[in-house]
This record gives sequence, structure tokens and C-alpha cells, in this order.
Amino acid sequence: MTGLRVRKRHAALLRDLPAPVPFDARALCEGLAERRGRSIRLIPVTGLGDLCGMWVATDTADLIFHEADTTPPHQDHIILHEVAHLLCDHYPASLSVADHARVLLPDLDPDMVRRVLGRAAYSTVEEREAELLASLIRQRDVPDRTLTGSLRSALDGWRYG
Repeated sequence: MTGLRVRKRHAALLRDLPAPVPFDARALCEGLAERRGRSIRLIPVTGLGDLCGMWVATDTADLIFHEADTTPPHQDHIILHEVAHLLCDHYPASLSVADHARVLLPDLDPDMVRRVLGRAAYSTVEEREAELLASLIRQRDVPDRTLTGSLRSALDGWRYG
């Protein structure tokens, strides 16, 4: 996917995204959950290993696990990164849902978990897309909401897949 196609996709996602003022990642999740009619639960945890965050979609809710032992701005970025995966509907094919549930969430019933996404399971393309969208979501709070020249240049040269 070219930088232009990614920009268009992200612009459409951003246009429809609730924009709390002042910006707050948790309030964004509340607004997104309300709009989707599906709860988003933010769950701070420690000891995720190589993961900083993880999105788990169950039949009734989206669970976003994020590292508790880091700074609030870093927690917000992790949450936005996982929200970006949710918005882009990323889904790793490397492990089955049941395998993900057994490895990452041993206390959850694997039949309940519909989809599990963790940073280590995404393709590089999906990781870059989620990182970019997370940054763009956060950038919306900046008074000049246009992309800076250096970010636009990076996007123009960025090729996916």
C-alpha cells in the first residue's frame, strides 16, 4: 500500500473518530465504544513480557491491555496503538485464537475469545500502520491539525507490503 492510500484510509478513520477536547485517550475510547455500541475496557497490567499492549476482542467487548509500569504518556500511546489495530481491523494469522488465549490469557476461556492481537503477532506492515495511526490520533490535539512537512514526506515515501 502506498503512502497516499494509507493517508486516505487514515483520513477516513480520523474523520469518523470522536475527538474529545482536551484530548484524552480514555475519553476517546469511551466515545468510540459508544459509537460502536460495544464496550472497550482498558486494563492496566504488569509483566506483559515483550508486549507493551494487547487488544483482545471477545463476543461482547474489546479489551485493551496496556503496561501499567510506564509513564502516562506512554500508556496513552500504547492504548492508541491498540485502538489503531482495532480501527484497522488487523488480525494476525500466525496463531489460532485458542492458541493466543492459552499463551497470553491462561485464565480466560478460549471459546469466549474471538480475536487476540498482541504487538508480537502483527506483521511489520500492520505495526507500522498502527504506529502511524496512533500518532495521527494523538496529533489531532495539536492546534495546527495539518501534517507537518517531515511527516508528509515520510508518508509519501512509505510503502506498505
